Amino acid sequence: MLKKNDTWKAIGWIGALFVIFGYYLNANQYSLSWIIWILGNLMVGMYSLTKKAHSTAIMSFIITLMNIYGFIKWMGEQVCRNAWRR
Repeated sequence: MLKKNDTWKAIGWIGALFVIFGYYLNANQYSLSWIIWILGNLMVGMYSLTKKAHSTAIMSFIITLMNIYGFIKWMGEQVCRNAWRR
């Protein structure tokens, strides 16, 4: 059975893998990359808080906000592109 500390460690590693996987998806122009980045950065931020690594947590949460902004902007550009095709 996993201890509480082991669970948070697993969340941190999964978050880091999500961030790396998000880069791969972005390089191949998949819109899912934004969602994966958001989830990954949130997970890394939460893990960092449990480790009292406040600067890393703040950075992860700021990057999460930037991911949300990028996702909204990207979705808006996709809507505009599709409108021109009609």
